[in-house]
Amino acid sequence: MQSLQDRASELSGVSQDDAFEIDEINLYKKLGHETFVKLSTNFYNRVYADDEEWFRSIFANSSKDAAIQNQYEFFIQRMGGPPLYSRRKGHPALIGRHGPYPVTERAAERWIEHMVAALDSVEEIDADSKKRMLKFFRHTAFFLVAGKEMMANRRG
Repeated sequence: MQSLQDRASELSGVSQDDAFEIDEINLYKKLGHETFVKLSTNFYNRVYADDEEWFRSIFANSSKDAAIQNQYEFFIQRMGGPPLYSRRKGHPALIGRHGPYPVTERAAERWIEHMVAALDSVEEIDADSKKRMLKFFRHTAFFLVAGKEMMANRRG
């Protein structure tokens, strides 16, 4: 049976080793707290203004402010900063937390489009950091797709 990480790599085109290049440096120390807040704010401003109803509807049950906070706290924690997310919400448990949502390959690609635009708009993020983050984000988006597939297979 294929592992979730292997399936995520297959779907995303990003190897697990490449995705976890974010761990080679402390991006939180390099970029700073406010950069992650800015990235998440920019990202969710794009998501909530998306012109596709099917995509916007994925986020309809949470407020934009809550989504922004959850994302920047998770990013900060995952990229070398304090465990803000875990202190407030417990273990990230990404697959479980995203279980109720229609996390499909199409949705993952759309999410990535918005993240690329958000990364490009935050001038504090240098090219190397952006490259590392994008590989991590792409792999993680498809890790969630793989998790959704696994959950569906267990039920069916």
